[in-house]
Amino acid sequence: MKVRHQKTKEDIRLEMTPMIDIVFQLLIFFIMTFKVVSAEGDFNIKMPLAAPREGQIDDQLIPPIKVRMTANSAGVLTGVSMNQRSLDSQRPFQHLHEEILGLVGTDSPAGGDGAEVELDCDYNLKYEYVIEAITAVSGYRDNAGNIVKLVEKIKFAPPKNPPS
Repeated sequence: MKVRHQKTKEDIRLEMTPMIDIVFQLLIFFIMTFKVVSAEGDFNIKMPLAAPREGQIDDQLIPPIKVRMTANSAGVLTGVSMNQRSLDSQRPFQHLHEEILGLVGTDSPAGGDGAEVELDCDYNLKYEYVIEAITAVSGYRDNAGNIVKLVEKIKFAPPKNPPS
């Protein structure tokens, strides 16, 4: 019996197109599910250079500034006071800005680092007046167009119950 060996060689080819498709699908999957996390421990904290000595009072500290804004039943601003002192009723936010500027000053580019303003607003005060007060105490642009910071720490007093 004679056995014939067939010498026909079959080319075995690997198809690359499906492999490339799968690689791109995996790449897209990992890109879409990637969550960017902020750098750990990246805090904007200003630490003191040295601990103050006992009995030494820091003259740089500014006491908390309390700004009280009252409104009528329609939410229109009726008065602004700073540290229980009434401000000009014709232009209260300009007067507030001048008072803050006098307290904090603009000696340093950081402005009033230790200054803190607490806004105490009537329950029904319109939001636009709150924004104007924040603008008046936070800073301004000088003639050269540079931003001059005044107060960065602004907090709100707890809301009082609305009038019945």
